[in-house]
This record gives sequence, C-alpha cells and structure tokens, in this order.
Amino acid sequence: MIFTKKLIVALASTLALAAHAQHDAGTPVAVAAKVALRGDANGVRISEMRVVRRNDILIVQADLANSGNSDRTVFYRFRWLDNIGSQVGDGESWKQMGLLGQAQQTVKSVAPSSVVTDFRLEMNVER
Repeated sequence: MIFTKKLIVALASTLALAAHAQHDAGTPVAVAAKVALRGDANGVRISEMRVVRRNDILIVQADLANSGNSDRTVFYRFRWLDNIGSQVGDGESWKQMGLLGQAQQTVKSVAPSSVVTDFRLEMNVER
C-alpha cells in the first residue's frame, strides 16, 4: 500500500514538472517516457495523460491530438508492467481509431490486475 501511494505521488509530480518542458513533437517529456511510438507520429501527439489508481487498479486516460489537417489512423494498445518491469498478462490487442485533422480524442484503459504498477502506450500512426 505504501509503494502504491509513492508511485502515485511520483507520477503526479513527474507529470506536473513535465507540463513546463515540452518534447519536440509537443508531447510533454514525462508523457513521452510512457509512449512507445512505432514509426513516425505523423502530426499526432499526446497532449495530456492522466493516471489514477482506484480500488488498487491503475486507470490511464490519454488525449491524442492531430495537429495536421489530414485525418490519421492510429493503432494503439497499453502494455501493463509490474514493479520489476515485466509484462502483466497476455497483453492487449491493437485497437484502431480514426483521428480527424485538427481534432483531439481520448483513449482509456484499465489495468488487468492490482499487481500493475507501470505501463506503456504503444502507438502506430498511419498517414
């Protein structure tokens, strides 16, 4: 329980500090550390990410923003990790989402168990 509280405090402070430092693509540095981008982002960035733990289960919401005028197809999945960095469960299947030009959309996922302490959002953006 103490580890869980420390994790939440560490994530919150890291995300708050990163609000001032932006990644080249417009994604905050702390958020970029949680993203595994496969290929080019093609104008899609993660403008904000919210992480909470409810009833000992990690819940993540990420806002994806398309800065271009062209529509993009985004494939994404969450990879859930335990306290030593090992994957928990079999992994999620890839999900497909259309992201209109100059639009923003939120993706959300819930960890499969209470042993999850970390995650990565894997993304592939097609032109």
